[in-house]
Amino acid sequence: MAPTSKPVLLLLPGLMCDDAIWRGQIQALSGAWDIRVPDFSALDSIEAMAEAALALASGPVAVAGHSMGGRVAMQMAAIAPERVARVCLMDTGAHPVAEGEAAKRRPLLDIADHEGMEGVVRAWLPPMMWPPRLTDAALMDDMTAMVLRSSVATLKGQTRALLARSDGFEQLRQIRCPTAFVAGRQDVWSPPEQHVEMQALVGGSTLTVIEDCGHMAPAERPEAVTQALLQWLTRA
Repeated sequence: MAPTSKPVLLLLPGLMCDDAIWRGQIQALSGAWDIRVPDFSALDSIEAMAEAALALASGPVAVAGHSMGGRVAMQMAAIAPERVARVCLMDTGAHPVAEGEAAKRRPLLDIADHEGMEGVVRAWLPPMMWPPRLTDAALMDDMTAMVLRSSVATLKGQTRALLARSDGFEQLRQIRCPTAFVAGRQDVWSPPEQHVEMQALVGGSTLTVIEDCGHMAPAERPEAVTQALLQWLTRA
């Protein structure tokens, strides 16, 4: 970990995502922030992901987590509140594992076993996007390439992590640092209403809803997400 004069901003990717999901924010914010993106591809617990992210820096950090990365950000705030100076939770959830959730996730794993990551892309990626964005060839090519860089083993490991996650509501109640929530208006996986419930548990927190946007907000609406992050990062 190289020393830096800039404050450190950790951008945490979600399920089957890598730094490409944050490309727009990295380009826009790297002038003022030392941006670091952890690699969760070989990890199969939220706790291990949180430790890996914290190991990327030695001092205080601002942490923004997308989707599964939001779960990791909550875990980081719970285990190292003295290190986590700010938290942004985006297109994510806090609910504990529900009865029957493992069975609901099983079909995607079966597709991965029988059709590989190409099948996973076909089944999983379109519902993650705001439907009009499905005709944006450049965006869809980027998102498809990102998922294909993942592997069946990564999907299975990250699914195990999600199925063993902690109760995020309890973690949210412990957060005392400046906190923001961001959600795509058309996110059917983690809808804005879910974020309203989470926001109510963190005093002084804000909620930004990104219009015309599905679950992949950082890539679907990079300018709007960057603006939301700037407001959070500069808030006293």
